[in-house]
Amino acid sequence: MPRHSRVFRRFLISYIVILIIPSIAGYMSYRTSITVTKQLSIENSVTQLQKSEELLERRMAEVEGFTRQLAINPDLSFLMNQKASGVSSNVYGIWKMMRVIFSYGQTNDFLQNFYIYLTNYNIVLTPGSAYFRPEHYYESYYYADMSVDKWKKDVLLQAHHSEILPLQTFIDKDKPTSVVTYMQSLPLDSFGNPSPAIAVVLIDGDTIASLLTGITDRYGGWVHVSDDKGSTIASHGITEADIRRLASDSRFDPGKISQYYNDDLVITIRSAKNGWVYQAGIPKEVLFENANKIRSMASLLTGLALVVGLAVGLALAYRNSAPIHRLLAVVKEQFGADGQQSRNEYDFLHGNIADMIVSNKRLESELRRQLPLLRDAFLKRLIAGELRSKEEIAAAAAQAYTGIAESSGYVGLLQINGYAGMDSVEILQELSAARLVLKQALVDRAGPVLTTDQGSDKVVVLFPSKDGETGEAVGGNDVAQTLGNLCQFLSSEYRMSVTAALSDFFPSVMDVSQSFEQAKQALEYALHANRTGVVRFEEIRVESATFYYPLEMEQRLVGTIRAGEAGEAQRIVEAVIAQNTQQRELSIEMKHQLVGELKGTFLKLLDHKAFQDFELFESVKNRIVGIRETDTVDAVRAEIDAIIEAMCGLVQTKRNDSHMRIVEQIKQFIEERYSDSELTLYRVAERVERPEKYISQLFKEVTGVNLSDYLEKVRMEHAIELLRTSGQTVDEIAARVGYNSSHSFRRAFKRVTGVSPSSYRLSLSRD
Repeated sequence: MPRHSRVFRRFLISYIVILIIPSIAGYMSYRTSITVTKQLSIENSVTQLQKSEELLERRMAEVEGFTRQLAINPDLSFLMNQKASGVSSNVYGIWKMMRVIFSYGQTNDFLQNFYIYLTNYNIVLTPGSAYFRPEHYYESYYYADMSVDKWKKDVLLQAHHSEILPLQTFIDKDKPTSVVTYMQSLPLDSFGNPSPAIAVVLIDGDTIASLLTGITDRYGGWVHVSDDKGSTIASHGITEADIRRLASDSRFDPGKISQYYNDDLVITIRSAKNGWVYQAGIPKEVLFENANKIRSMASLLTGLALVVGLAVGLALAYRNSAPIHRLLAVVKEQFGADGQQSRNEYDFLHGNIADMIVSNKRLESELRRQLPLLRDAFLKRLIAGELRSKEEIAAAAAQAYTGIAESSGYVGLLQINGYAGMDSVEILQELSAARLVLKQALVDRAGPVLTTDQGSDKVVVLFPSKDGETGEAVGGNDVAQTLGNLCQFLSSEYRMSVTAALSDFFPSVMDVSQSFEQAKQALEYALHANRTGVVRFEEIRVESATFYYPLEMEQRLVGTIRAGEAGEAQRIVEAVIAQNTQQRELSIEMKHQLVGELKGTFLKLLDHKAFQDFELFESVKNRIVGIRETDTVDAVRAEIDAIIEAMCGLVQTKRNDSHMRIVEQIKQFIEERYSDSELTLYRVAERVERPEKYISQLFKEVTGVNLSDYLEKVRMEHAIELLRTSGQTVDEIAARVGYNSSHSFRRAFKRVTGVSPSSYRLSLSRD
């Protein structure tokens, strides 16, 4: 132990020294570069966006100043106050006003497109033309999504006080563009509808966006401006869909000035003057360009630190490398990785373990998602009698995680009353909700139980016996009381009428389908007698002129005998006889027919090819034929039990013979291919055409030795023979008996014989 502790400490110290030196230096340099870059970039970006905000607000103030100049223009005031009897009454005044407004558009690119509407003249004045009807103007200049009537109502005939319409598509002589509309009623103190005049400025969206390109030109990101209601004023480098997605994302906080969103740094400022929101997005990779110098320095420091750390680590780890190499050799030998020399050992282990974990988690998640469906399908197959043997039931139960493979108990069948003959969509939805309520109430009272729907108004419940219960009656009374309480609760709380039927006790899960039939009979009796609450199968007695031996019971009996399960087959026969003697009153003729049907089942089974070469075939056939219908039930049952044991014994014998043939085939294959270093369990399974897990378990059961141990034993026997009779070296012998590594061969040889190969050969020479 001290030696191993010393090796561990030296190995650990060497790698700690290797890792700590460059890690600390690299981390400090990296953090410094990131911090400096983030601070400088955010400050520069906020400053640039604020400048764009100031520039845009200044230009909008100039637009507002333009409307104020119009308001004090004497020519326009004269036109607004004049009572026009027609356009021809003041053609000169209109012409003069057109010359005045023409000069405004020469000094401000925001005023390239505007018009003035005079209400009394019903005329639209633009810097270049006069339209004596608004409709004439709107034929060439119009909003894409606004009719002329709506335009007249919402723009021309309303009072506006520095109102702004958000960015909209506008058609300028068949050329689409996007504009922001500024509207001001004239004179400035007019409040009536309509105002004497309206000044409307159409500001091109690209013109506004050009004021914000300082950020996009520098960083290549995007800029967006919206009004206080969230409507877009200007946008550059980003679509409306992306803006809406950004605004609706819960990860984005609109109250922060700067924050990272996806691959961008998003800067948000709000104007104190008009409430407009200015946003800019700057790509992260552009922000970090300023850190290149710092990162270069960090890389240099990290490289120097790695060199120093590696030198120290190599000096400390040199003497400790040998134990590590031996450990890796053992791992490769155990996991069959000797041939994978091209892969790094750590990558090999890490990759395979990671794949196993990922695959296991994926499989676990999928199984958990499919578990309710698996349980429901398992229970449906179980009550239908589709599972023919205990092994099949155990495998299906384990797959569905039910834990009832060895359980006994009762089967319950609950019917929701009052819906017979109704199959409308509303009724089916109501029944679905009622079944959910019923199942939840059942779980609250009985704990976790297996349930499945039987039609739209019935639920099948499997009640496994509780640990510690003594006797069938105790368990049955408890289940019946639980179902009674359930029916009362549903009736009082939900006004839901439920009839519950309970089967007799089933001692094995193989009898679940039979118990389900009992529950169905009990429910049919309860509905016929108009009973509610709980009805147990033992309360009714079937008086029938026919015997009970359904086809599914016969198929289960045949399948069980062919599987070699004598005990289970005898129990099925016992259940059939109990059904016909305890639960039914059969006439003598029906009893004779039942015995005849049982004899017919065994005679048909004897015709199967598996029993044709049975040396006792004739004697068993004679015993079957010799069963007399007049014999007592006990005598018939005893004779059938003996026949079952004989037939199942044959199946087991043939199965054992088949197993022996497979094992001999495996041994022969190993004897032929023991020198192949690639001989694995998969190769053996491929040769005998059986699954790997199957042949591994089979070989262990038949021989008492693991398959890998047997292969090692065969190789060692041949190695001993070569050591005795040949002059080959130990390495050559190791290769001839299937070992890639002589070290692995020596360890295996010493494990089997107790001495090393060299010592064994030396002892031979002494003798």
